[in-house]
Amino acid sequence: MIDTGERSSGAPDLLPDSVSTHFSLRLAPAIWVPFIQLARIDRPIGWWLLLLPCWWSSALASVALKQPLHIIHLLLFFIGAIAMRGAGSTYNDLVDREIDAGVERTCGRPLPSGRVSVQAAKAFMFAQCGIGALVLFSLNEAAIITGLFSLLIVAVYPFMKRITSWPQAVLGLAFAWGGLMGWVALEGRLSAPAFVIYLAAIFWTMGYDTIYALQDARDDALVGIKSTARLFGEHVRLAVGLLYGGAVLAAGVAFYLSHVGLTAWAGLFCFAAHLAVQIFMIDPPDTKRSLMLFRANRDAGLILFAGLGLNTFL
Repeated sequence: MIDTGERSSGAPDLLPDSVSTHFSLRLAPAIWVPFIQLARIDRPIGWWLLLLPCWWSSALASVALKQPLHIIHLLLFFIGAIAMRGAGSTYNDLVDREIDAGVERTCGRPLPSGRVSVQAAKAFMFAQCGIGALVLFSLNEAAIITGLFSLLIVAVYPFMKRITSWPQAVLGLAFAWGGLMGWVALEGRLSAPAFVIYLAAIFWTMGYDTIYALQDARDDALVGIKSTARLFGEHVRLAVGLLYGGAVLAAGVAFYLSHVGLTAWAGLFCFAAHLAVQIFMIDPPDTKRSLMLFRANRDAGLILFAGLGLNTFL
């Protein structure tokens, strides 16, 4: 299904794209809520989208090397994705706090609203980085080196929206990095399928983040922020279709190079069908639909992973 069931409400300090039913908001003490929001714990779609390329790549390597799924790696990537997505989001909010204050969807975030100080946010960011570092340094040397290079892209991403209409491409380079990490953590080196599944994840990220950016297109124009959503304009559906098509094509090449079986190809077909439905449903003025379609990519990514996972059992 496209609808993930996540929704927001008008509760005090609840951000527009928060999941109002998320356990972290229901159970945490009030003093923790701003930090939960900084780390986007109440918006789990972000760490899912960071995690899934790691899982794709790890499962693809397992199929290519004729090994079972490496459950320990999958768990490590799960922990690392939550920690590093939180650290990256906190860093992004620190850089963008003045811009966020002028955008309706983001003005209530902890930093622009004054609910968290800059000093506290920095300390929180470094604590999350520490957790991510523990995960990274538990992998092999090649994976550690590969992971460290991703920090260069993460560092420059928040500034890209000020200077280029393609910040989604830079986000793709960062969020898709797991396409390299899963493979190198298992094989100890990078092979051709890893680079191609990384390319697939880049195209996928650019597509879903263009849909996400449709929510802010009006406000972004007022404050001078650039995005592919603004760049593509009335051709956004065609552009997202081309990006999603590139993702499917690249994933198909990676599958072919890895000699996957029927269940993996079936997963890719269902993944492509899910993306096609998203393209058909895009309606730029409907911001709620844009958020819903963006979130639906968790399910799309899990479908692709499920096909690869079943392949390792069969």
